[in-house]
Amino acid sequence: MRAVYINSAACISVQDTLNESFFDTLKAANSVQVLKAIEPNYKEFIPPAMIRRMSKTVKMSSVASTKALQEAGIEKPDAIIVGTGMGCSQDSEKFLKNVIDNQEEFLTPTFFIQSTHNTVSGQIALGLQCHGYNFTYVNSSSSLEFSMLDAKLQILDGEAENVLVGSTDEQTERTMELYKLNHSIKKEENLPVDYLNSITEGVIWGEGSSFFVLGKEKTENSYAHINDIQIINTLELDETQQFIEDFLAKNNLTNQDIDALILGFSGDSKNDVYYKNVVPVFENSSLLYYKHLSGEFNTASGFSTFMACKILKNQEIPEAMMINEVKKESIKNILLYNHLKGKDHSLVLLERA
Repeated sequence: MRAVYINSAACISVQDTLNESFFDTLKAANSVQVLKAIEPNYKEFIPPAMIRRMSKTVKMSSVASTKALQEAGIEKPDAIIVGTGMGCSQDSEKFLKNVIDNQEEFLTPTFFIQSTHNTVSGQIALGLQCHGYNFTYVNSSSSLEFSMLDAKLQILDGEAENVLVGSTDEQTERTMELYKLNHSIKKEENLPVDYLNSITEGVIWGEGSSFFVLGKEKTENSYAHINDIQIINTLELDETQQFIEDFLAKNNLTNQDIDALILGFSGDSKNDVYYKNVVPVFENSSLLYYKHLSGEFNTASGFSTFMACKILKNQEIPEAMMINEVKKESIKNILLYNHLKGKDHSLVLLERA
């Protein structure tokens, strides 16, 4: 099978990931209920007249996609594919508030038009004047994985040579209130949280936007080769190890071939057991985690994919991500395992380009 490469990676997150030397400034955030993304100066990337009409997720995505395309040296991709769990929820809330405030009468359509989940991919395409394949996946925590799988198929089938793939999610005030009420977000009395040994339910919520350019040709900027992606909606706890072992066997690998395993420990005692269950299988691998740096959200795997790309290229693992003390001389294969609330389990296997 022909190779598909990740030729660029850009990320806006609660860390200063737009800064080239962000490895040195990574800082765990475990004492607040909600984490805000570090936003750039949007005026450097977007005309001021357009900024005020854009929601936060559209602005973050516009900048992250611009940075990804610049790094890949591409002006216009052949396709744009975006994954999101919540979409443009800020504008959705504004529209619903308008419905209530105006008693369902005399509504302006603007907020409704801008609230659809495909607004992000559409806005990027309009800005680039890209008339190619344009698609949005809304598949909870596996939205990015479905987007990458689609992009890989587009390239392997000869439908595209370079595909812009992204993931994005924003926070909204009302949604965060609801998440606190249903205990999706940790109670204040349970903070600070020990992500690896938590005994309480709930998570610290984050946000962010990550974009990648996938291509059929390897370039001097290439980060990784996407070997395989697998997604399953539900998984019993005692099936976790077999799920991963079968995935590796399909790719002619064993646990000994995995140099680093990135796990999505979120501090939620109820659902982190899936990650704890696979740790013994990879005692000889570097075990890493990341949601103490990004927060939990539907497309948090975008942050882990971005970090995996940087680790493969730099051949360096940030101390802030390490669970164990294992360090390999060379990092070739990285496996990413993620889920959200015990659903939508995904595996992504990346190999150094």
